[in-house]
Amino acid sequence: MIVYGRNPVREALRGRRAAAVGEIWATTATAREPWLQGRSPHIASALEIERHCGSGAHQGVCAQAGPYPYAEAERLLEAGGGVLVALDQVQDPQNLGSICRTAECAGADGVLIPERRAAEVTPAVCKASAGAVEHLPVARVRNVADALRDAREAGYWCYGASAPPPAGGRTPVPYDRPDYSGAGVVLVLGSEGKGLRPRVAGACDELIALPQRGRIESLGVAAAAAALLYEILQSRSASLDNAT
Repeated sequence: MIVYGRNPVREALRGRRAAAVGEIWATTATAREPWLQGRSPHIASALEIERHCGSGAHQGVCAQAGPYPYAEAERLLEAGGGVLVALDQVQDPQNLGSICRTAECAGADGVLIPERRAAEVTPAVCKASAGAVEHLPVARVRNVADALRDAREAGYWCYGASAPPPAGGRTPVPYDRPDYSGAGVVLVLGSEGKGLRPRVAGACDELIALPQRGRIESLGVAAAAAALLYEILQSRSASLDNAT
């Protein structure tokens, strides 16, 4: 895998696959930036870098980074007590990258994605995440509904983000009604346009919904993820502050 862009390359150099980073190509100007000092990048033109990485959005740098090191879902669940994000067939690399960036910034412990019919971690996802995927564990699961069952058995509460019409015939509650403190939380988000599949919705403990005041049907999945993750973060932080 060749990652491109300042943030993705910089985070790859200090993230989980730092040891796998090989050759780096940079323009003369980018090679002078402090974070590349001592890395001995190959000086290349913008066109040469685009040929290496296949994208014109490289910001003057790209690097060989090796295969993406997916985490094991079982290991994430073993940690317990934290916040995970599960994605049900999110197919847009930009959405996956944006969700991973928000999840990492909000302090989530990892992201679960399905092995099939979904975006995987590609250079475009690395770019959209601003390098967050180098630090945030991402695990691939064979079946999202089964993974949620495993999470519930491990003590997590699973909350599925839904919008009218309710997924699986269940009516969602307002997003700020559940108590997200205490046990581990899995926030489950559905695919663009279709939302949660009925079996995935049925595997959730509760469905939650953001208020909608406008004329269009729903928020995009990445925007919904940001709003819900920060509600969960605020709720858990307030509970911790009260406990101390």
